Amino acid sequence: MSTDTKKQIYKPRPVTGFPEWLPEVRLVEQQWFDHIRRVFESYGFCSIETPSVEELDVLRAKGEVDKEIYVIERLHKDDNEKSDARLALHFDQTVPLARYVAQNFNELVFPFKRYQMQRVWRGERPQAGRFREFYQCDIDVIGIDTLPLHFDAEMPAIMWEVMNGLPGMENEKIQVRVNNRKIWLGMLDGIQTSDAAQVMRTIDKLEKIGVDAVRKILMTELGVSDAHADAVLKLAQFKATPKTIATLAQTVPAANALMEEGINELTAVMNNLSHLPDGAVVADMAIVRGLDYYTGTVYETVFVDDPGYGSICSGGRYDDLAGSYINKNLPGVGISVGFSRLFARMVDQKKIDITRKSPAHILLVMNAEERRGEIAKTAQALRARGFNVEMYHAAKKIPDQLKYASRKGIPFVWFAEEDGTHQVKNMSSGEQTKTDPQSWVLPEGYARHEAA
Repeated sequence: MSTDTKKQIYKPRPVTGFPEWLPEVRLVEQQWFDHIRRVFESYGFCSIETPSVEELDVLRAKGEVDKEIYVIERLHKDDNEKSDARLALHFDQTVPLARYVAQNFNELVFPFKRYQMQRVWRGERPQAGRFREFYQCDIDVIGIDTLPLHFDAEMPAIMWEVMNGLPGMENEKIQVRVNNRKIWLGMLDGIQTSDAAQVMRTIDKLEKIGVDAVRKILMTELGVSDAHADAVLKLAQFKATPKTIATLAQTVPAANALMEEGINELTAVMNNLSHLPDGAVVADMAIVRGLDYYTGTVYETVFVDDPGYGSICSGGRYDDLAGSYINKNLPGVGISVGFSRLFARMVDQKKIDITRKSPAHILLVMNAEERRGEIAKTAQALRARGFNVEMYHAAKKIPDQLKYASRKGIPFVWFAEEDGTHQVKNMSSGEQTKTDPQSWVLPEGYARHEAA
């Protein structure tokens, strides 16, 4: 009796909303991570990594994303057993940071400067630039009781450096837009409206829906008078550079102490950003951020030539990071790069170099199988000097090995000859020269971290 069974074949298909890259794209993605990490650490930020999951009740406390949370529970349970979900995948890195700081409060040194580059998960409908699983790259500075304002100016300076150093972003015009919510909170304190928070969320849509639409919402839905709507829209359309920020106090006179405090703080932040190129940073009164926990400085970063794409990194200052965990006042300021959203845009628009399918700088030719051990010593010598080296897998014809290097985008092919001499071939120029594994260097125009 035959025991043969037909093997069931499944057609592979991607899981919607969970990006997955080919090796050549992943290589550039890793270069982006390396660059961001170098910039963050150059400003003294230390790396932490928190678990992918947090307590479900803690995550649900931020009710605006309740429907987007992925819970964790066992697949197999009794039919009558209720859900035992206690944990859930985190949807941002702010909640994990709050718990981490409170939990390790006595061991941390304040101001605590940390960065996190991790995946987060949100159960929203996938679309262009929107994923269910994606990377965020966050930096935050946390103080005890107080936090100097100069940290608010440091954030956009760091983001400017990050964005302008990413491979493929060289020709993109990036602008960091800064505001201070105290200016709006102070102004709205004198305006009779049923929902000041909703007024601010409406202002945040100004660039997207236009002045007329904002005015209509303010007057018909939020009960703002015609005169007050004029004042709101005048303020919302104010912009200034570090060179012109002094005009803010004259253009928008402070109506109360809170508003004056916001104007002074924004002016100080902009003055501390005067070293950036013209147009790099702008004070924009229409940037208020929709999240209510921001209490002072707020940021959004956009493509100047593609403002409709939305913010590619954002953040702001908050009064108390971990108040629900610990009886300490822990003010902070932070900013986050929407990494996967930004990277996917650059991939889709073919603005990054994805010709390399390997991190290797060098392919070592295998001209005879019996010489594999000898050739491996050359590979070890080159690796000891910091080069990434792949040895060809078989003693095939030289044209086949060159074709392999070309297809993988390996820029140099190395020949370790039987007589002890060495030659290296530049796959781009075709030039082949004598060399030595102890003295060879990458030619001008090849940066080691980029080639890798």
